[in-house]
Amino acid sequence: MRHWTRWLPWRVLVQASAKQYGLLDPIPLLARLGRFAQPASVLVPTELLRSAVILYARGLMNSQAIQHNLDWVWPYWVVRQFNPTDEAFVPRAFSVTQINVTNRNWTAIGLPDCDAFPIVDPRGLLTPFLDGWSLDVWLVAPGAPALLPSQLRRVHQQLVWNGTLAVVTDTAGAWGTLRLEAEVVREADQAVCRLRASGSANRSGWLVLALRPYNPEGVSFIPEIEWLPDKAGWKVDRAQEILMDPAPDAHAFSDYRRGDVYRLLPVDDPATSVRCEVGMATAAVLFALEPDTPREVTARVPLGPAKQAGSWQGVVTEHGTIQIPDARMQRLYEAAVRSIILHSPGPIYPGPYTYRRFWFRDAAYIVRALLCVGQTQRAERALDLFPSKQTLDGYFLSQEGEWDSNGEALWAMHQFSLLTGAPLKTAWWPSVARGARWLQRKRLSTADEAPHAGLLPAGFSAEHLGPNDYYYWDDFWGVAGLRAAAALADLRGEGQQAEAEAFRQEAEALLNCITRSLRQTAQRLGRPAMPASPYRRLDAGAIGSVAAGYPLQIFEAKDLRLLDTVDYLLAHSLIRGAFFQEISHAGINPYLTLHLAQVLLRAGDPRAFELLTAVADLASPTGQWPEAVHPRTEGGCMGDGQHIWAAAEWVLMIRNSFLFEEGDRLILCAGLPRHWLQAGEPLAIHQAPTHFGIVSVTVQPTSRGTTVSWNAAWRGTPPQIEVRLAGQAPVTARANQTSVECLEAAALSGASGGGSERGRAP
Repeated sequence: MRHWTRWLPWRVLVQASAKQYGLLDPIPLLARLGRFAQPASVLVPTELLRSAVILYARGLMNSQAIQHNLDWVWPYWVVRQFNPTDEAFVPRAFSVTQINVTNRNWTAIGLPDCDAFPIVDPRGLLTPFLDGWSLDVWLVAPGAPALLPSQLRRVHQQLVWNGTLAVVTDTAGAWGTLRLEAEVVREADQAVCRLRASGSANRSGWLVLALRPYNPEGVSFIPEIEWLPDKAGWKVDRAQEILMDPAPDAHAFSDYRRGDVYRLLPVDDPATSVRCEVGMATAAVLFALEPDTPREVTARVPLGPAKQAGSWQGVVTEHGTIQIPDARMQRLYEAAVRSIILHSPGPIYPGPYTYRRFWFRDAAYIVRALLCVGQTQRAERALDLFPSKQTLDGYFLSQEGEWDSNGEALWAMHQFSLLTGAPLKTAWWPSVARGARWLQRKRLSTADEAPHAGLLPAGFSAEHLGPNDYYYWDDFWGVAGLRAAAALADLRGEGQQAEAEAFRQEAEALLNCITRSLRQTAQRLGRPAMPASPYRRLDAGAIGSVAAGYPLQIFEAKDLRLLDTVDYLLAHSLIRGAFFQEISHAGINPYLTLHLAQVLLRAGDPRAFELLTAVADLASPTGQWPEAVHPRTEGGCMGDGQHIWAAAEWVLMIRNSFLFEEGDRLILCAGLPRHWLQAGEPLAIHQAPTHFGIVSVTVQPTSRGTTVSWNAAWRGTPPQIEVRLAGQAPVTARANQTSVECLEAAALSGASGGGSERGRAP
């Protein structure tokens, strides 16, 4: 950081300008900020700064639009965050920007392979276009309080899949009810967002469809709205259309100076358009309601061409489907599978809105989840794009200054080969080789005994770990990436043995440097737990070091360094039974909680299921998780309101509860809790891809114990199979065996001979 301030030609101009306007001199300020971090080539990734500028620019607009217009109908997050009696309230005195930080929740709808993700907020507010305006629906009647979903603390909302993917929101008031159903359908070669609104009242009134200049992030300007009488619909900004069926009985328009159109209702406005210089135009159409006579209205919003879009029919295959006696967790699994499919239309997106862009970090986990549920084509299509995101020198670039991405890209490509049995694609090899060589060159010198010697440079890494530092997270991914490149070179053959061996040796050399660094760190801390970097004390950033156990399996399942790290985090970083990331995110992280659970699952620790249950409790009514959850409101407080990495982790955790790979072994049933077995119902996972082939597992509780059976289409020699049922000693199956019977203690004591084994092979 300090070196660039010496040569910037505009340094004097910047300092003089700051002095002229009475501002802080930014040059020494930035230099001092840099002292909180280790010296690095990139202080903050440009991409992150760009995202922050957009976010805070919106927050500045929100501050101007909302706080002195609280008589408008605002979205749910504003209603709560601006209410001084609500626990979601955020004081505004020193907040120049006002951003949704207490209820960042929404659910995407769409079609498979279609790059359009309308989102629905927790009260049914529909935003058809990215960062665009929204549609809301109300009931109004003379002399009665309006039914405004955003102002209600309780509604019933669910995600429904029955031919489409739909969010259904049911709202009830003192005198009426309202049902909203939002989905995306294909009409000819167009994707169309369709909103069905059904209203019923015990008195005469109006069902109102309202066009709103905001979305779940805040203001989204509407300068102009025009009524299209020949189509019975609106045209917004001379571009986007909203078509209605049937035609409304009345309509109204307003601009910012007149106030929210809501304040004018009910009225039949003779105007046919509105222009607003502020960009806060609003409009409403009204449909008459007769007492006790339901009425349905449909609004259609064309989203654009959908030639590549598929249908939800048959997209979710039998691969990786599960059967468990917990209906809630079953449904969360099925919703998560649909979420990862929806957000993989080509590139992989970790969210439909805030995170609608690509990161190798999220993509690595999501690719593995796709592969584990048989979505091979989607995973392959995403991996085909990886080389295009690589620089000429071999860096897999999603954010400058993050050194984990090469390891993640190479690991994900290797996962494709492991889980499909397919050889490395010829087109991928040059990218793989360049990526591995980049890791070789990127490592620091081993000439001294510094704790970071031989590691990757200081970088921003996963942004929730803290300022630039020598993060072990980067190094563990580096080891995994080099090992993956070596394995892929082995698969390629064709004279690649020398390169494979070079990558393998580089991986072990990097691991040796990590091991040496960890020994120094353990001496400094007085315990084996792994902090985020060699120079950090133990804190929540240590979650990054857990990667050595999950998903990378670099350390053995019961490695003391790994388990002591998890024990530290469980003792110091749990809120509501889940992991609270106090650095950056300042929220409960579902996906990071599941990382801890995966380490415990692999070690045979029953606390894994406690963490799984805590994450289930954080899910929204539509079965989604934001990136981080507010510990008081239980709403999203960080990142995208629907975090697809979290959905992928749920898929992988449930899958691994049934089966996971450990070297040349396949471990069965390690994460199935005892009360699931005691329910007496069969459990199963069907046609699950593994490193060894496609495997189905059935778990049948009986009066004597539990029978675990499996059938598989093995690729090559079958693996050693170990059954680990809760509360029972592991049972290792014999060769060619396809089931084991695990007996309860009572059944064993009554058996002939009174053997001490807890399992036997029939």
